[in-house]
Amino acid sequence: QVQLVESGGGLVQAGGSLRLSCAASGRTFSIYAMGWFRQAPGKGREFVAAITWNGGSTDYGDAVKGRFTISRDNAKNTVDLQMNSLRPEDTAVYYCAAGRAPFIPRAPTGTLDYDSWGQGTQVTVSS
Repeated sequence: QVQLVESGGGLVQAGGSLRLSCAASGRTFSIYAMGWFRQAPGKGREFVAAITWNGGSTDYGDAVKGRFTISRDNAKNTVDLQMNSLRPEDTAVYYCAAGRAPFIPRAPTGTLDYDSWGQGTQVTVSS
């Protein structure tokens, strides 16, 4: 498994931006898809964004399409989530996740597609 550490969460006003980053170690980073999920209080874990091993394909949850952008740097073993036009409903703990299988051609969107998770970083958007 891989170790994942998220950073960049915080408090922001509605309409603002935040950039989350996830640093990976312990496994070859560049051959696995990476994803971001979030969980709000009292709700299940929700898919936010994912990117294939080579960055060639991405996918986004409907709630964040057009506002969030996922990217990765395989030389630095990092994956980022740029979040713009934030809304109060984006408030949640955001988790970075590493894909279960290498070299898959699509960006996976289900929690079972991932086998390693970070501890999460809190994002709070005030109205």
